[in-house]
Amino acid sequence: MHGTTEKYTLSSKTTSPMEENKEEKSLNFIEEIVDNDLKSGKYASIITRFPPEPNGYLHIGHAKSICLNFGLTQKFGGKTNLRFDDTNPETEETDYVNAIKEDIKWLGFTWDEELYASDYFETLYGYAVDLIKKGLAYVDDSNSEEIAALKGTPTTPGQDSPYRNRGIAQNLALFEDMKAGKFETGERVLRAKIDMSHINMLMRDPIIYRIKHAHHHRTGDKWCIYPMYDFAHGQSDSIEKITHSICTLEFVPHRELYDWFIEKLEIFPSKQYEFARGNLSYAITSKRNLLKLVREGIVTGWDDPRMPTISGFRRKGYTPSSIRTFWEKAGIAKRDNLIDIGLLEFCIREELNKTAIRRMVVVDPIKLVITNFPEGQTESLLAENNPEDEHAGQRILSFSRELWIERDDFMEEPPKKYFRLGPGLMVRLKHAFIVECERFEKDELGNITTVFCRYFPESKSGHDTSGIKVKGTIHWLDSATAKEAEVRLYDRLFTVENPGMEEGDILEYIHSGSLKVVEHAKIEPALLEAKPSDRFQFLRLGYFCLDRDSTSEKLVFNKTVGLKDSWAKMNQS
Repeated sequence: MHGTTEKYTLSSKTTSPMEENKEEKSLNFIEEIVDNDLKSGKYASIITRFPPEPNGYLHIGHAKSICLNFGLTQKFGGKTNLRFDDTNPETEETDYVNAIKEDIKWLGFTWDEELYASDYFETLYGYAVDLIKKGLAYVDDSNSEEIAALKGTPTTPGQDSPYRNRGIAQNLALFEDMKAGKFETGERVLRAKIDMSHINMLMRDPIIYRIKHAHHHRTGDKWCIYPMYDFAHGQSDSIEKITHSICTLEFVPHRELYDWFIEKLEIFPSKQYEFARGNLSYAITSKRNLLKLVREGIVTGWDDPRMPTISGFRRKGYTPSSIRTFWEKAGIAKRDNLIDIGLLEFCIREELNKTAIRRMVVVDPIKLVITNFPEGQTESLLAENNPEDEHAGQRILSFSRELWIERDDFMEEPPKKYFRLGPGLMVRLKHAFIVECERFEKDELGNITTVFCRYFPESKSGHDTSGIKVKGTIHWLDSATAKEAEVRLYDRLFTVENPGMEEGDILEYIHSGSLKVVEHAKIEPALLEAKPSDRFQFLRLGYFCLDRDSTSEKLVFNKTVGLKDSWAKMNQS
């Protein structure tokens, strides 16, 4: 069963992202609101915030919110706070806090203040007491099942709790006892007294405090009652004088409650605005499901390059600018949309084509012997590090009698219009010479082991006087100087476009070929000097980066993205 979200693909806009838009970009609807508020004098400057819960790693959807919140204050002035919504002690960890801060910095943003909802626990408790004193909150002894049963449905009104009309003095005493730890977890809750027949079910006496005897990552065991998100969020915004509290569309029904608390507490009137989440095709962004992938061992961790987390994209070789560009192109919408992952891949591919260093790597090697090249002789050839960058310089390649080529670049019985090697066929070796296949050898299992070719000395790249024309060019490595490395070939983790909207367990849609590990790929010696910040184009294979698992004895490279969108082509055939 598929969802009804709009789908954004590379061709879903009038202007292709491949075309440079040199006109001044129009404001999105959030920017228009901010612009009008500043021009009208409603605010002298704006304050936004990014409020993640530290219960997991940030994903690509969070990157959209980060770019929007920080981008607004970069564009219009003001400041953006980082505030951790740490009101659920059982699922929150300091490690997640640190990972979130690292991701935001990596994306290129700096927050004004680092804050925590737990900073405001005393203030929020005081707000709750104020509501009780105003007759707008009461302690309820009902359990969760009883509360749910009295809630009603969207078409039928709810019923009052039997504890709804407790006196103010009794409620104050009970709430103080809740804070003092005199009750067990879940034994009582504090609810706002609003309207049990309200059309918006969130307004039907929502729970604003619950008992949790759990250790908090910052406050330790000081508190055993914790505010619910709807109570902590708006009030934290108000405390920080957030002018534009920007949330995703699922919080539209919460806005009425957000405003109710602020109005009744008579505090700074922060305002909530909503924008559409950006759901990425062939990925999930549910923290519950992401955690499931980690715990079930489907991935190696939160930063597995197949994960849609910011740390996963970073480890895969994506750049901060490519992710910022992606969300700029995808835009800020008012309706949920499914964005083609091809747009994100386009953004990184466009960037790396201009900046990545070129190297030759053979992942499935077979030997190529040049029969007319003198034994023991070596020739040095020049190759550009990046033809797109005139300042990237050149490197020296070693060329000798025995080379490595890709197994896929030879066919015993090639079809028509096959422009690589086969019996009697000619091809150019990149940066080197034209060769012609004379014969080949197989092992006892029928696998090709060695291809024998002759070369044309006068066909040297850049100095070709042979007059020979060939249509194919393949890469290669000198077997005498080639080194070895592990190459991890990553593909999409799911086989369906929108796994979060499919029926059944998400594990049913895992792509079994999402990772192929080549343990003994042949690499250029120049790659031994690779640094973690380097990004490479392995000729004809795609873009790669050095993985953190690398050691001085063994380098490991991760595939970032292919040279072309092979997945789309495969699924159209």
